Amino acid sequence: MNTQEKPRHITIIGAGLVGSLQAIYLAQRGYQVTVFEQLPDIRKEAIPAGRSINLALANRGIHALEQVGVMEQVKSLLITMKGRMLHDESGNLHMQKYGQKSEEVIYSVSRAGLVSILRDKAEATGLVKFYFKHELKGIKFDTRRCDIENLITGEIKAHEFEYLVGADGGGSQVRACMEALETTEVTSELLDHSYKELTIPADANGDFQLYKEALHIWPRGEYMLIALPNPDASFTLTLFMPNRGEVSFEAIHDEQQLEQFFDQHFADAKALIPDLKTEYFNNPTGYLGTIRCSDWHHENVMLIGDAAHAVVPFHGQGMNAGFEDCAQLNAALEASDDDWQMAIPQFEAARIDNANAIADMALEHYVEMRATVRDPKFHLKKAIAFELENRLPEYFIPRYSMVTFHLIPYAEAKSRGLIQSRILEQLSEGIKDISEVDFERGERLVVQKLPRLNLGN
Repeated sequence: MNTQEKPRHITIIGAGLVGSLQAIYLAQRGYQVTVFEQLPDIRKEAIPAGRSINLALANRGIHALEQVGVMEQVKSLLITMKGRMLHDESGNLHMQKYGQKSEEVIYSVSRAGLVSILRDKAEATGLVKFYFKHELKGIKFDTRRCDIENLITGEIKAHEFEYLVGADGGGSQVRACMEALETTEVTSELLDHSYKELTIPADANGDFQLYKEALHIWPRGEYMLIALPNPDASFTLTLFMPNRGEVSFEAIHDEQQLEQFFDQHFADAKALIPDLKTEYFNNPTGYLGTIRCSDWHHENVMLIGDAAHAVVPFHGQGMNAGFEDCAQLNAALEASDDDWQMAIPQFEAARIDNANAIADMALEHYVEMRATVRDPKFHLKKAIAFELENRLPEYFIPRYSMVTFHLIPYAEAKSRGLIQSRILEQLSEGIKDISEVDFERGERLVVQKLPRLNLGN
């Protein structure tokens, strides 16, 4: 029995992708929603570069967008990516499909386009009000008030809230307020690698200069370049590299060193980047980090998305995990008849292990993308995994597919993936070709070691 009076008004800090989608979910449950965002509204004015302009949308994110009825509008923004196009040092290409079914693809999507659709959808409910250029300055948890500064006027006003949702990203002010009270333990693990964005424009005819339906990777061991397609036929390039060392951001001081570096390691890409020098020296160098919190709520304040669990971008799951948070909070509210005191702990319990699992897998995936994909043994294991999936689809799904094309909880995908990795190691030991694999043994190992999958999700 619900003993709590249902709150009528929810406050969200952060109008990014997760905050905007969360506003839609809450409005569709009948709540009045106020959203404060410190940045300008990208629908009305350009925002300085720094964050990636495109992202990878996969099944978890699609599922959440479908639940609020916005996916049809989003489709016009999407570019299908069927796999990785690997570029070796000599410029040779190798296409590696993500999955073996035609529907097993991911999508490049414009951050600005997607967040604009979500904000429009939220406002169209008539229940959501956005306040841009408004920054959270502090939270009084005991009296349920927060201080908000209007960045245009400099005026700070107190705002009363019933429940406050912190969807304000990796640099979350809401999380900082919780941390100051010592209500949550936060670990922030910065990689000793960073990233910088560059651009391959469309050609003179307005066409793509690289194969359109792929995520392009130039894997070079300790560093790599990747490219995602954009609707205007350009590609957004991202260079990932150590901060210090012989090959690093620290080691490139001038245009000559930059030219030599690209000539030596990324020659085929360099020919397609007309503004390499300008972009490299003017665009910011972005940090890469993982944030984990021991508790995602205190009193009537909770965290969601990157504010609770920022991950490195190498599995393409940051946005998808955040969108899945929104769907799971909605499910917890549904199950508890909108009793927030019951729903918030249920939501946290359902998500925290999964958030930690995708954080771990994203870090592992960086090594795979920049280095492991160059090993013929990796490709053999991938082929064996696909064949085991064909033979025993209720027991064996490659880990990447579990994460990207299914709604299997991240923690389950991680634990099953460890068992599967050992099986693949055993089956590939001492051989060079899939024709040499003992698949009868493989089937026995799979059924012995792995429980049957629950694919009802």
